[in-house]
Amino acid sequence: MTASIVKDIEPRGTQHCETTALGVLLRHQGLDLPEPVLFGLGSGLSFVYWDGKGMPFPFLGGRVKPFELTRNLAARLGLTLTVQETASARRAWENVAAPIEAGRPVGLQLDSFHLEYFGTKVHFGGHVVAMYGYDEHDVLLVDTGQQGGAVRTSRESLAAARSERGPMTARNRSFTLDVPADTRPWQEQVVPAVRACAEAFVAAPIANLGHRGIEKAGKLVPGWMARAGDPRRDLAQAALLMEKGGTGGGLFRALYRDFLGACTGLVDDPHLRTGHRLYAEAAGLWTDVAALVAKAGESGDATLLDRAGTLLRDLSRIEHDAMQALRQTEGSR
Repeated sequence: MTASIVKDIEPRGTQHCETTALGVLLRHQGLDLPEPVLFGLGSGLSFVYWDGKGMPFPFLGGRVKPFELTRNLAARLGLTLTVQETASARRAWENVAAPIEAGRPVGLQLDSFHLEYFGTKVHFGGHVVAMYGYDEHDVLLVDTGQQGGAVRTSRESLAAARSERGPMTARNRSFTLDVPADTRPWQEQVVPAVRACAEAFVAAPIANLGHRGIEKAGKLVPGWMARAGDPRRDLAQAALLMEKGGTGGGLFRALYRDFLGACTGLVDDPHLRTGHRLYAEAAGLWTDVAALVAKAGESGDATLLDRAGTLLRDLSRIEHDAMQALRQTEGSR
């Protein structure tokens, strides 16, 4: 078969890659959840300050490791998650062609660098898309609204993206989701999801993670002007990744704020309301941090990074307080 397209695929103007793909796969199974709810039920929020050996510039991450959100969501809702990985290019193609020919979309983890529709050519091996069709030359994908929603790329570029090796990559990973008839109502999973996310954040084992990681960033960001090989380029890129690089704004804090806001209408708990209020504050402050970093890159004014560092230290305290409240959430529906 030289071409196959899954019918009734609905791309939406979503913001984060993994929740975008999850939304496509679950809607096709009849489960339609808002993007913030997918992110929150997957306990997706986190923080990492990453400056590994050989990295050209530090990376600030605001979510859990790639694919951990998917695993969390499937476990929490009782979904059947089928994952395939292989070192064989032939087998990798068969793993995605088979479900599409059977009439269902498939999720892929890959390196966005090779995707032809991507405007920014940066290696990121934790990118996730939904694939819903192909012909002799191209594949049909759903990506974030920022990347164009329903898009296409060549089969050759997809193969290169899927087989790339490096940080956060997976070996030609593809996955499908099934929604059993006895899937747990998502509303009943709000409190476990909130508590699990808060516990992991507060009890992060190393100083680069969680609220301690944010505090560390507050100490190190003021030195970024000297750390940068090209401050104008590197600081602009760091700010872009915080605010617009598929995070939904505020390094995923806006998505989590909206999830908690949706939950306050379902769960009557003062700790949940406190967490929602504090994450609304945190989302705005992260946007301010990104703006200061971007302006520092444009102007060369290192004092703006000092101000960003001060905000980050405030954010460490705010998010610690928010998560301490959220880990105590109980409530009733």
